[in-house]
Amino acid sequence: MGVEIERKFLVINEDFRQQGQGTFLRQGYICSEPSRIVRVRIEAERAMLTIKGLSEGISRGEWEYPIPLADAQVLLDTVCQQPLIEKTRYRIPMGDLVWEVDEFFGDNQGLIVAEVELESEDQPYDRPDWLGAEVSHDRRYANANLLKHPYKDWAEHG
Repeated sequence: MGVEIERKFLVINEDFRQQGQGTFLRQGYICSEPSRIVRVRIEAERAMLTIKGLSEGISRGEWEYPIPLADAQVLLDTVCQQPLIEKTRYRIPMGDLVWEVDEFFGDNQGLIVAEVELESEDQPYDRPDWLGAEVSHDRRYANANLLKHPYKDWAEHG
């Protein structure tokens, strides 16, 4: 079983753009319950099916499998909950880690978050200057939640 240990932060400026090239992603959810997530993602010419279990702190079980691109497209168009999550992901290497910065579009336009996957919950990491508040434990920022409660509807954003 794979385990995802992830910390998530708001991004406070655009300095990250100088450190990595972005790739457009489309992803949808077959199931988006907090205790079980089944996601389909297309990134460039690659497609993945991902299953995630219940979070315990910043850790949870994760299983990821490549699937044919054509199958992923059909799943996104006909099986996944709508609307899809669309974003540009920037991968920024820092030391032994890679930060993933997601800039969202559509109903989540204006939201930019950064994530880093760790080997253990207490693993030290360097904090880039473009990071703001940590939101690892705030479920509003989970992609599956952004599907049901998009950023545009949050009270503090109008």
